[in-house]
Amino acid sequence: MNERDNYRGPVTHRIPRGIVAETTAFTLTRYPPAPELAEFVEYHWVLRWDLRGKPPHEQRVLPNLAVNVTFFPGASGVNGPARDVFSHRLEGRVQGLGVRFRPGTFRAFLGAPVRDIAGRDVPLTDVFGAAAAEVAESVRTADDDAQMVRAVDNLLIANPVTLSPAARQAAAAVESIARDPGITRVAQLCADTGLTTRFVQRMFAEHVGCPPKWAIRIYRLNDAAQRLVTEGDPDYAGLAVRLGYSDQSHFIRDFRTVTGQSPAEYARTAHAAVQREPDRDRT
Repeated sequence: MNERDNYRGPVTHRIPRGIVAETTAFTLTRYPPAPELAEFVEYHWVLRWDLRGKPPHEQRVLPNLAVNVTFFPGASGVNGPARDVFSHRLEGRVQGLGVRFRPGTFRAFLGAPVRDIAGRDVPLTDVFGAAAAEVAESVRTADDDAQMVRAVDNLLIANPVTLSPAARQAAAAVESIARDPGITRVAQLCADTGLTTRFVQRMFAEHVGCPPKWAIRIYRLNDAAQRLVTEGDPDYAGLAVRLGYSDQSHFIRDFRTVTGQSPAEYARTAHAAVQREPDRDRT
């Protein structure tokens, strides 16, 4: 994958990327949102691929907590927090843009609990009205990334919302997990935020769309996936300990639940992709 990072926002915590077996089949570039949207949006991501005359590429993406709003030909929509590995077939020549919302903030736009869209997609027009279809077409025909970002920013700004106190607490709780890899249990999250377990459970269902235990697991196992890619000969027992697991078997079960593969299978897949594309651009 050729990834360019134009993001210059205030993110100081881990953000799960989740791309399985990176490839040069596409380019991914991140951009900051308009200042008016900084409280809601972590970044825009522009994706392009040109596989004309080449075999299609099946790209797998790990589950994550964020709501992503996507503008792609035939695949535009509001994508709820994912519980399973997602696979998308890349073929032909396509450009599009996605908006990654800060976990905990999208309820303001949705007007309903985020758990209602967990694991599923909702049409853009259901949330943003008829103007969203026009914006999707503007993104498809845009001459450059700036036009795409501007069109989507304008759509979001035209739907002004405010964050409730509970939404702010939810976003802060997720960022506590993202900022501190030492948070491996819900009890630790409650101690960090000063909130009761019952309140945290309800808050996550309402504003994040998943239980807090699952949120912690996503960050831990995304860290594991990254290390499996970068470490030449992974020490699975040692990795389990570093991630806060009491034993290796628990780590392997959790990893398979999230990724659909054992750590060893995942590492082999990632390393095979690197060997197939030895000269890929990692900028």
